[in-house]
Amino acid sequence: MAEAEQELKKKKGPALYGAEVRRKRNKSVRTALKTHVTTAEHLVAKGDKESAQQAVKKAVKALDRAAGTRTIHANAAARRKSRLMKKLNNSAAPKAVAS
Repeated sequence: MAEAEQELKKKKGPALYGAEVRRKRNKSVRTALKTHVTTAEHLVAKGDKESAQQAVKKAVKALDRAAGTRTIHANAAARRKSRLMKKLNNSAAPKAVAS
């Protein structure tokens, strides 16, 4: 353990130290999650179907993993997956022409 971590542990106590460690880990997971979702949304908007499908698959997997570890709420993960899949499906559907 590094000196800074030992000092933090002494200063805050074991319970708050553990909370600090979890906060840092969760922050990196949420940041990576945002990156996956944003990348997928950009590819869907661009119209690149195969790349978009792969990116959406990665984003859904990351959302499920984050919800499984309770980094984000399960309903939040479901909502974000639903919106992402809706965007993907609407981009794949042929556009209706108004007559």
